[in-house]
Amino acid sequence: MDIKFNLSTVDLLTIIIFLAFMVALGCWIGWIQRKSTKGSDYFLASRSLIWPWIGLSLFASNISAIELVGCAEEGFKRGLLYGNLEFMAGVTLIILAIFFAPFYIRSKVATLPDFLLKRYNNKCRIFEVGMAIFTAIFIHCGFALFAGAKVIQGLFNIPMMISMTIILMLTGLYTIVGGLRGVVLTDSFAAIVLIGGSIVMTIIGFNMIGGWEGLTASVEPVRFHMLRSDLPARDLSWYAVFLGYPVIGIWYFCTDQTISQRVLGAKNENHARTGALFAGFIKVLPVFIFVLPGLILFGLLQSNSGSLPPFPLKADGTQDTALAYAYMIANVLPVGVKGLVTAAMLAALMSTLSSVFNSVATVFCYDIYKPIWPKASEKDLIKVGRRVTIATVILSIAWASQIGKFGTVLEVNTTMICYICPAVTAVFLGGVLWKGASGKGAFITLCIGTFMGLIIFVADVWSDFWSQLPGFGSVFSFLWRDWSFMMVGFWLFIVSCVILYITSRHYPHKHTAESEKLVWESPLAALRRPGWSGFGNYKFLSVLLLGILALCYVLLQLVK
Repeated sequence: MDIKFNLSTVDLLTIIIFLAFMVALGCWIGWIQRKSTKGSDYFLASRSLIWPWIGLSLFASNISAIELVGCAEEGFKRGLLYGNLEFMAGVTLIILAIFFAPFYIRSKVATLPDFLLKRYNNKCRIFEVGMAIFTAIFIHCGFALFAGAKVIQGLFNIPMMISMTIILMLTGLYTIVGGLRGVVLTDSFAAIVLIGGSIVMTIIGFNMIGGWEGLTASVEPVRFHMLRSDLPARDLSWYAVFLGYPVIGIWYFCTDQTISQRVLGAKNENHARTGALFAGFIKVLPVFIFVLPGLILFGLLQSNSGSLPPFPLKADGTQDTALAYAYMIANVLPVGVKGLVTAAMLAALMSTLSSVFNSVATVFCYDIYKPIWPKASEKDLIKVGRRVTIATVILSIAWASQIGKFGTVLEVNTTMICYICPAVTAVFLGGVLWKGASGKGAFITLCIGTFMGLIIFVADVWSDFWSQLPGFGSVFSFLWRDWSFMMVGFWLFIVSCVILYITSRHYPHKHTAESEKLVWESPLAALRRPGWSGFGNYKFLSVLLLGILALCYVLLQLVK
């Protein structure tokens, strides 16, 4: 069933102006720095980024179409439960600001694989290069592109391949021309449009349902609760949130090139830390402007008196919940606002894609091309980076076209991260907190831990087949089928930590003067670093952010 979408002239002009401005802004930045032949100017914005741009860009890169489409879908299906992923992100951004950002700035690395080279060895760097490129294309870009194309198909009835190609071409254009500075500035603009459009959608939905009283009367109280113990084993229980999310959150915000690159381009340590914390404060909003609208839509349909059309159905007769966001745009928003919110969705999508393109190009140039051709000039690196971006566009289209064969986009995306990334989290975390973590131990941990995760992921995809094998079904269920994907990620992290400890003891690390400076003497040593005075101090901001998150959890848990 298609969604009927009445697009006014004002809406159409809003979308066109937004797309034109995004492309023009990125290209304008490229034109300004056209005379520069330094790779650091193109890939790292000359290490001149200040905290507001870092924070907004971190937020925009993280809030892709996956979050908009996925959060609305999860809000519609399960209430605010998946808002845990947004609140807990603030905790991992605090970890980025306190423990990781100072070392990234001090070591002056261009990529996170380069950081592993300086802390461990070249084998770890090579492994992380492959992981960074794989996750950028197959996790960040592919799922975001599919989610955005799904909405566009639902709204405009444009075939997904056509919409994906157009979006990728436009985003690739300003990314190729503008480099990281262009990406960060367009991301910052996109973040403002995204937040503004989402707030408008939430306010309109609230008014339609009759405010807070109307919403609580239309929806069961349990749908507001984010910490739950009454869920099936594979769902997102409270202990899975607090044990499992930090594993994937640290990987995502602290060790992933696509997200962390704007921190690498920070002007100094204070800007890097404050930018990460600023993003943490903004991450409080998605629960209320991305997830809550899906719950509002559920309430509207529950109490619907015939004013809303039937919800779209799949071929098998079940609700196509992936279209919840598109349905809201088409049927909840008035004419004139539809274009603004559609532009917000495109802003989220394009900011994620541009971050992927720039990070893949940076990793390829600095960690693959330059080691092979050490005499390559800075101008050559920029040329190669632009060609790599074109290749990334092509690969992204091919992968995104296959994602519809899986489950809900947010759940599948998160599940994939939980299975293949815990070993990376263990190696990075061990690297900055434990001097005994060795290069050989880290490489063995990366190989074994990631391989285990891939095996479990493949087994999970084929779960129906494996569970029917004689004598294997009960073993399969005991090992992981009846565990939440977050808990599987947590146990993979624990196993990876054990492997790192044992192998590092067996193969002790010989520190260099440089690698010794990339490990905290103790976790408390990170808090002894001076920061800005007053309200801008990173310690004050960290405590304030934790307090806000705790307060939000308590207030939502009290809804009855």
